[in-house]
Amino acid sequence: MPERTVFQSMSQKHVLSLGPQSSVWEAACVMTRANCGSVLIVDTPGNLLGIVTERDLMTRVLAKALNPETTLVSDVMTRNPHCVPPETRVADAVLIMIERGFRHLPIMGSASKILGVFSVRDALPREIGTAVGLAEFHEQVNDALG
Repeated sequence: MPERTVFQSMSQKHVLSLGPQSSVWEAACVMTRANCGSVLIVDTPGNLLGIVTERDLMTRVLAKALNPETTLVSDVMTRNPHCVPPETRVADAVLIMIERGFRHLPIMGSASKILGVFSVRDALPREIGTAVGLAEFHEQVNDALG
């Protein structure tokens, strides 16, 4: 069976986004309505500025007792998130997420067009297994090289 790409495997093909002046409360409401774990933060021309995830809401807002109605997404977003092209293999995307410690990867097409967000939930168990094997291999190589 040919390996799937991140674009082929995305469960949601629409792009969930907000402007940088939106509140954290708005982000949480949009994510809840869409049953989605992240929202992209874009400027007016549609350039990607950052991403806000469920984890960001928990660690950067709730754990710090910030007011979600007055806190801006631009204050808590991950700026300039790592992105991948749509032809990236799922196992390679999962490997990136394992090694960098996140669960959402924006997918960028030609001319920096935002195509969606790949989530680790979009990966099949065998693709995750492949990525874990690669991560372990990378760790062994790094250990061997000192």
